[in-house]
Amino acid sequence: MSNIKYTLEDSFKHRGRRKRLVEALRNKGITDENVLGAISKVPRHFFFPKDFWDDAYEDKAFPIGSGQTISQPYTVAFQTQLLNVQPGSTVLEIGTGSGYQAAVLAQLGAEVYTIERVEDLFRTTSQLFAKLKLPIHCFLGDGTIGLASKGPFDGIVVTAGGNSLAEQLKVQLRTGGRLVVPMGDRSIQKMVLIKKVVENKYDRTEHGEFKFVPLLGKYGWET
Repeated sequence: MSNIKYTLEDSFKHRGRRKRLVEALRNKGITDENVLGAISKVPRHFFFPKDFWDDAYEDKAFPIGSGQTISQPYTVAFQTQLLNVQPGSTVLEIGTGSGYQAAVLAQLGAEVYTIERVEDLFRTTSQLFAKLKLPIHCFLGDGTIGLASKGPFDGIVVTAGGNSLAEQLKVQLRTGGRLVVPMGDRSIQKMVLIKKVVENKYDRTEHGEFKFVPLLGKYGWET
């Protein structure tokens, strides 16, 4: 049961600002109209503290507590576009955070599994999903290990910057599946796309530089 006390209202003003955000993302090079359509339908301000709703439609990251951020909308759109989500896909998200990325994936018709290591964020976001009636499967734990019991997955997206590619994540892909993960050091990362071609064969490509909070856990940076 959710303990979020305030009303989640998606006003005409918010919808208008979301429309302008979508146009800005299109102008920045996001070409997947399904992704843009999902972003146009998910009220990003719901994933912010109510006092900061006016900041929700700026194309920038925003702190959400516990040393974490809600990713910049362009980054969410870029990672989602690389995943190539299809209706009915099963997608694993490493790092639930505010829940916004998971909500966009669900809007695209994916069955979403998401793992968060910070208990306060896990509880708050799980309550928000319940209030919004989003059928997203939430888990508390170390996302760097993955979630093999629910795999294999059509897509895996990592929403924090890692320093090595954990083998146990890519082996949780089904053939044809995609892993999108920012890889690098603590200051800057390359967006890496891993495609599972056949069993034990993967293609790897890099897609520009980004900056994420560090991926913490057994196969990430030390806590």
